[in-house]
Parts: sequence; C-alpha cells; structure tokens
Amino acid sequence: MRLLFIGDIVGKPGRDLLRQGLPGLVECHQIDFVIANAENSAGITREIGEQILDLGVDVMTSGNHIWDKKEALDYIGTEPRLLRPANYPAGVPGNGGYLARSRDGRSVGVISLMGRVFMLNIDDPFSVVLREIDRLRERARIIFVDFHAEATSEKLAMGWYLDGKVSAVVGTHTHVQTA
Repeated sequence: MRLLFIGDIVGKPGRDLLRQGLPGLVECHQIDFVIANAENSAGITREIGEQILDLGVDVMTSGNHIWDKKEALDYIGTEPRLLRPANYPAGVPGNGGYLARSRDGRSVGVISLMGRVFMLNIDDPFSVVLREIDRLRERARIIFVDFHAEATSEKLAMGWYLDGKVSAVVGTHTHVQTA
C-alpha cells in the first residue's frame, strides 16, 4: 500500500499548493490513501474541507486550531472524515478516529491525537490512543496516527510507545521543515 501523509496545510497558499500538486503526485506514485493535517488551512469550514476532500485527501486530521472558526462546530459533526484530536474530552463534537477504505480496497484506521506539553490541558493521549487502536483494530490492520504536539520529546515518546502497535506515527504542529 502507498500512503501519502501531508503535514499541516497552512492557509490559502497551502491549499493552492495542494490543488496544484496533489492530483499529479497521487497519479505519478500510484498513491492508495491520502491523509492531511488540515487544521491550519485557515480554520476548517465546510467549503474548505470539501475543497480538500475533492482534491483527493481521504481523511483530514487536526489539532489545537480545529475550533478557530465557529463553522467548524457544525461541519465536524457532519463530516466523519474530518477528525478532531481523540483526546479532547467526552462530549466535544466530532470523532478522533475513523475507519476508511483505500483505493486498493484495504481498511485503514486513522487516529488524530494532540500532545499536552506546552499546549492545552486535555486528556492523556497515551491512554486515549490505546482505546482508539482497540476500537479500530477490530476492522483494520493498517492504523495511522497523527500526533499533533509541540514538544519533539513528546512526539518521540509517542512513537516509542506505539512501536509495534500501529503502522505509522507522524508528528505535526511545529511548522519547522525537517528531513
């Protein structure tokens, strides 16, 4: 399976770049599944979310900016492919995990999490992620985690913690280009 993950899409320039590059990238590399962290795309609105999904993104993850536009509250409740961090408290609209089907027919579980170091005081991502994994594992062998966190150390800890439990863990949020 060929999975493409796109880190934080930032504002209109990020969406424009996605529009210009994603369709060709998917075709050229025969990508089976696309995940993008879309929380910085100028705040999530129905219009922006639908644009991103129409370009070929299969699931959108998020983080601390998910609620920057009030329209997100309505949209996240009706669009299951837009994930808010799974470790937000119970009762918050939306879902933190989603089970999708890839272009090659495989089930893929996607989890969105948010760190706590230098960020909001929300539920413990380390305990929440295990519950989400158990829920998704019933129907998906492939599980992908986007850990939206400030501290590199917290991202590394999550990677080590989930080693052998999921297919991939990526870290987003810091907006620093690294290789």
